[in-house]
Amino acid sequence: MEARKRSTANKEVLMPENKPAGDYNAGSLPTVLPILPLYDAALFPKMVLPLVVMQGESIKLVDEAMARNRIIGLVVSKKQENSRPDPEADLAKIGCSALILKMAKTDDNRAQMLVQGLSRFRTLSFIEGKPYLQAQVDHFEDIEHQSDEASALMANLVKQFSRIVELSPGLPPEIAQMANSIKEPGTLADMITSTINSSSEEKQQVLEVQDATKRLKLVTKLLNHQLNILELGNKIQSQVKGDMDKRQREYYLRQQLKAIKDELGESEESTVEIEEYRAKITERGLPEVAVREAERELDRLSKMHPSSAEYTVAATYLDWLIELPWSVTTVDNLDIQKARKVLDDDHFGLEKPKRRIIEYLAVRKLKPDSKGPILCFVGPPGTGKTSLGASIARSLGRKFHRISLGGVRDEAEIRGHRRTYVGALPGRIIQGLRRVGSNNPIFMMDEIDKVGSDFRGDPSSALLEVLDPEQNYTFSDHYLDVPFDLSRVMFICTANVLDTIPSALRDRMEVIQLLGYTEDEKVKIAQRYLVPRQRRENGLKAGQITFSSGAIRRIISGYTREAGLRNLEREIATVCRGVATKVAEESIKKAAIKTEDLAEYLGPIRFTSEAKTRMTTPGVAMGLAWTPVGGDLLFIEATAMKGKNRLTLTGQLGDVMKESATAALSFIRSHAKELKIDEDFFDQHDLHVHVPAGAIPKDGPSAGVTLLTAMVSLLTRKKIRRDLAMTGEITLRGQVLPVGGIKEKVLAAHRAGIKTIILCKENEKDLIDISDKVKKEINFHFVDKMIDVLKIAIEE
Repeated sequence: MEARKRSTANKEVLMPENKPAGDYNAGSLPTVLPILPLYDAALFPKMVLPLVVMQGESIKLVDEAMARNRIIGLVVSKKQENSRPDPEADLAKIGCSALILKMAKTDDNRAQMLVQGLSRFRTLSFIEGKPYLQAQVDHFEDIEHQSDEASALMANLVKQFSRIVELSPGLPPEIAQMANSIKEPGTLADMITSTINSSSEEKQQVLEVQDATKRLKLVTKLLNHQLNILELGNKIQSQVKGDMDKRQREYYLRQQLKAIKDELGESEESTVEIEEYRAKITERGLPEVAVREAERELDRLSKMHPSSAEYTVAATYLDWLIELPWSVTTVDNLDIQKARKVLDDDHFGLEKPKRRIIEYLAVRKLKPDSKGPILCFVGPPGTGKTSLGASIARSLGRKFHRISLGGVRDEAEIRGHRRTYVGALPGRIIQGLRRVGSNNPIFMMDEIDKVGSDFRGDPSSALLEVLDPEQNYTFSDHYLDVPFDLSRVMFICTANVLDTIPSALRDRMEVIQLLGYTEDEKVKIAQRYLVPRQRRENGLKAGQITFSSGAIRRIISGYTREAGLRNLEREIATVCRGVATKVAEESIKKAAIKTEDLAEYLGPIRFTSEAKTRMTTPGVAMGLAWTPVGGDLLFIEATAMKGKNRLTLTGQLGDVMKESATAALSFIRSHAKELKIDEDFFDQHDLHVHVPAGAIPKDGPSAGVTLLTAMVSLLTRKKIRRDLAMTGEITLRGQVLPVGGIKEKVLAAHRAGIKTIILCKENEKDLIDISDKVKKEINFHFVDKMIDVLKIAIEE
């Protein structure tokens, strides 16, 4: 069975109340109805709907209904047309009883009907015995509430519906007046739902709502959606029409302008621009592949109108291609003595990187076509890595460009965007080359250890080609799509740590470690560079402020604790500002800053030597730690209490450090007799090991010797030497193994005034880069057995 809406009548209309349907209500309607499924429509009470019935059982249903009371039940079917629906699964539970107003049969055995809705009903059960569907139904009326909310909803609904009628040419204006005359909220909602262009599923949802107020709210949502679609379509149509009129006018005016220029004998601007591009391509010395690409793009450009969007894209691409320094090279300063003087004038110390630059200059002098090195300066913040790059460029006479890679997560930052994207640009490498105007600058790739990666790509992978001398001579930017030779560029990278740099990228770079500075080096740097610079920055003349060596040393030891120089310069700047304030107030004319004057400008001393104050009782040992900003002292405290042989570790220690503590305790217990420790002590006591600065995570095996020494000191009740620090990994067999970060740790110990350091024998080779002055001031002990460590560290 099936029924379809007639194509000749698209909308349902409200019938006058004097029609036969007005004599029916929910209580007077039969409770058993023949059911006719609807496939593309839904009927509402008091609404009229034209239908076409084609199948035999459906026509029989209509014939029997016409012979009786002309009342049938219409229910929306979920199943496709021309297939018999399953009553329980495919038919909606809520339908509408209808009165057949008119019925006529056609020659092709179809029945055309006009039906009017009577009342909503709920299907209770289906009855067999007929070739068509019959059902036991329960008719129900609307639940209506006379309230301000319902009145407001009705008024809003009528207003919105009137707007829809205005925007819909297929709806007569009278239908809006009809909606305005309806006083029942349920009937108004039904009438508007049956009229708007909504799906049968949406109409069924409205049909199933018995509460008139809730029905008004649901219809309001449907009406808003329909109104938005109509207004958007109307807006699009207006824009399209306006754009077409504008283009036609522009075309007409351009044709007139062209005719006028032809009469005057003037050339078009676009032709002049094409000829300028062609001349630049010839003059700039582009390689053959770039010339071919430029001429191909120029041919495309000549066929475009200057007002088109593609014209701007092509012209921008040609600008980038032509302006790059394909054949522009600066001449290197190959005077080695002069280059060495420039490096020494700009930076104190840093002998290893300076020596590497001089070596590069020597090779360039002997072999002019040598490729640029890929250097990576690694060291704590403030050690001069970035400024050293600018100094190298000045010593070589090259252009300098810095690229900050910190936080870069998009591969397009390196390789550029493809031209298919709106607003595409080349990557930072090509942009930097155009900015400096030469093909052999010095590129400073700053903070390469802080490059990230996400869904936009991995910039570190893109850097593999840039920083490989065997590949970068054909570096291809996605925007240019033409290879550019980067082999003449000298790349200098900087990093605080190497661990976060991918191994493939690290393998392409020559790593040069920049250690922290000793106190003497900091004093000389402050006197030679920092004080004069801050004096100029704060508007003071040479004679208006001076610093004694003692004052600078006190700032270094008492107000800063760092491997680099940033905080030192910051404190010097603070003193200079204080003096500048007094000079401006005319309270003084000049100031000679001595040690006792610092408290006035910088406040009380912030850092004091902890070694002497902490190393006063047994169970406290001093180790050395490595951090990304340089070395540092690491104090380890141990104590014992009555208990049952438990070991407690605190101070936010990592798994490796906890394992070192467990290994140390196992070594002590297995050698208790040798160490003169009561073997029964462990069964009656608990041990607690704490590493202060508990908010800072700590890990690594290098604290093994310190943990062991602290425990032995506690258990033997013997103090550890105050001026002694140590570092090294331990094993259960009592061996001391080498660790990393020796240079940073030794410098940290020197800054803290430590006089004795215990290291693994295999770490002796790592002192090669430590200055002779530091080696003379610190007494080094190289051991390979834990027993030897205890003999040196613990006082008799």
